[in-house]
Amino acid sequence: MTTTGTTLVIGATGTTGSRTAAQLTAAGHRVKAASRRAAPVVGTEPVAFDWYDPATHAPALDGIDRVYLIPPLGDSDPAAIMLPFLHQARTAGVHRAVLLSSSATPEGGPAVGKVHQSLPDLFDQWAVLRPSWFMQNFTGTHAHARSIRDEGVIWTATEGGPIGFVDAEDIAAVAVRALTDKQAPNTDLVLTGPETLTHDDIAAIITEVNSQPVTHQRLSYEQMRERLRAQVPVEFASMLADMDRAIAEGAEDRITDTVQRLTGRPARSFRALVEKEMR
Repeated sequence: MTTTGTTLVIGATGTTGSRTAAQLTAAGHRVKAASRRAAPVVGTEPVAFDWYDPATHAPALDGIDRVYLIPPLGDSDPAAIMLPFLHQARTAGVHRAVLLSSSATPEGGPAVGKVHQSLPDLFDQWAVLRPSWFMQNFTGTHAHARSIRDEGVIWTATEGGPIGFVDAEDIAAVAVRALTDKQAPNTDLVLTGPETLTHDDIAAIITEVNSQPVTHQRLSYEQMRERLRAQVPVEFASMLADMDRAIAEGAEDRITDTVQRLTGRPARSFRALVEKEMR
């Protein structure tokens, strides 16, 4: 890996951004850590950044040659704000961009899929990370984690659909390689853990490891959409409910070797994560 250049990590206090920034600095790379409040991240230069405040964009890009892109949360059309920023980044001298997308969102698809489609035209060096659903959804501040703690219940419309849940640390490890290897992947990378699990399996593992009962409550698509509408904007709630329905139909029933192939080590299992982070 090369140690030249400085990486702008957008969303540097978030689930994958914080881990990517930490792994970059641990490996000796220079990092500018962007967040709305310019929160300090150990070993980095903090900078204020807000997707919806263009005045913060040029200062964040100053001195940068590569960028890790986390789209604005909850925006059903992130391309409208992200594409002008990416054109500005290219003009400012950024030559490599790594975009966090989703396994559920193909190139040219809805939301960040439009940004994915544009990335190869904007940068010679690029990658799109398309992780499956995060294991940390059950351990952090996500709605699933809160309902586990408060109610002992996971609420979804995924029925018995299997998912290759992936650890955010593994996503960050792949991001670091995509950002710093001599040659960027110049492709999209679907990231999963080592096995597929249903939400029933997730509940059973948490129950077994923690000796505290957790159940998976199966909702209809309509029930899930209405539940989400109480938490997020209507369009985003519908999109999330659509993703649950796709999972129920088998859309996430896959395993890839991407983590092993790019990092040289196996992806972490959900049981290993629970034993470390939820006990």
